[in-house]
Amino acid sequence: MLTRTSPSHRMLLRLLVAAQVLYVLGVAGAGYATTAYGQHIWLATSPVDLHSLQYESFVRLRYAAAKAPLTAWHGAGPPQRRQAVYVLLNAVPSPDSLATVAGVYDKTLSPGAGQAVLRGWVTDVYSRTLGLRYNLERYYVPGDSPLRLGKTSPAVRVRVSIAPWGQARIERVALLPATAAR
Repeated sequence: MLTRTSPSHRMLLRLLVAAQVLYVLGVAGAGYATTAYGQHIWLATSPVDLHSLQYESFVRLRYAAAKAPLTAWHGAGPPQRRQAVYVLLNAVPSPDSLATVAGVYDKTLSPGAGQAVLRGWVTDVYSRTLGLRYNLERYYVPGDSPLRLGKTSPAVRVRVSIAPWGQARIERVALLPATAAR
């Protein structure tokens, strides 16, 4: 038995479809805008488990900036697990320079020249260090990547783009020179 739908139902259906299309285009556009308008920095990292690439297409990355000394903390109170933080990085825009942690803050801040701010959260608080996470720890590895082919040292560098509104994404993964990997 067929029923006719009213014009208001058809209009509602069109609006729902348009909202879904706009959402997908917005997510894709935000990714491209992050790359186009973002600040580009290099971070030192190492793959956690390259053997997992035999079974899946992603590798977990462990960043050097994921561990900061407790003396880098600049907050109103002591840091807490799962607390949102803003990590100030010394980021020289040279491809050979790797960003380092300059400070960890509990409030948003404006970076100076040669600096970048990466949003993250505290994973662990130890007696002398902070564990940090940036939501950049998982990377899809293409089939022809040196990581997948096993032609890499355990140290790599990751080029990250940080948008002015705080979104960050991995742009590229490259091998560290042999002298820098030590």
